[in-house]
Amino acid sequence: MSKSLSTSGAIDLDGVTYDWRLQREPHLSDDEGWKGMTVAVAQRDAKREAWLEFPAPKRLLKGLPRGRLQLDDATITRCVRSALSAGWDPLSRGKPEVFVVDSEGN
Repeated sequence: MSKSLSTSGAIDLDGVTYDWRLQREPHLSDDEGWKGMTVAVAQRDAKREAWLEFPAPKRLLKGLPRGRLQLDDATITRCVRSALSAGWDPLSRGKPEVFVVDSEGN
């Protein structure tokens, strides 16, 4: 059986549902070199998203073929907790807030 790569989903954290989706794959930027993937997270029925930027996979930095981290519920849960502890208010209005996380979502 093949394992499919998830690019969106939903998690429940402390009784609140958060929807997430892959916003951007790892890519080569002309200005900044390799950039990691970005995941967009929003509380269901709320206004403001958080964009969670992961570091570029080491394989890309070494010139190996493209690849990205596997996104699972545990990683997304750590990302949401990190964004909330950094001051993200999903019920506020405005542009998405950008947070940089490590490869484990912390």
